[in-house]
Amino acid sequence: MKSEHIRKSPNVNLMLYHIVCPCKYQRKVITKDVAETLKSTCIEISKRYEIHYVEIGTDDNHVHFLTQSIPMMLSQRMVQLTKSITAREIFKKHPEVKKILWGGNFWTSGYYINTVGKHGNEEVIRNYVKNQGKDYVQIYRTQPTLFDSM
Repeated sequence: MKSEHIRKSPNVNLMLYHIVCPCKYQRKVITKDVAETLKSTCIEISKRYEIHYVEIGTDDNHVHFLTQSIPMMLSQRMVQLTKSITAREIFKKHPEVKKILWGGNFWTSGYYINTVGKHGNEEVIRNYVKNQGKDYVQIYRTQPTLFDSM
């Protein structure tokens, strides 16, 4: 899937997050079937909530999500919804996983989250903001600006 600008009058945004969620006890419980359940559950989450899963990458003991949402959706809420709903569905469809994770939780309580820029990294944005109102500098026009794709 591809990230897209979300238009909610009068605002336009493109907020991307890289989220990493480890499995409880770092157990290797993400099989091919579990990964498919996880991904199909995320598609269903997208239909009910304003969370768009741009990419989902699984390893045997953790998952990387590249997600997109609206500014009103707190990142903590996005992670909470994703973790709780996917865990419930995985335990329902794969009871063998629940036996391996005897504590009753699929995910650890923690997670990693970072914002991701589509049109530039921190340095590009820092320079763009720092040089607002200054004379036109050729070097900055060779790089895309924040509004080139809108």
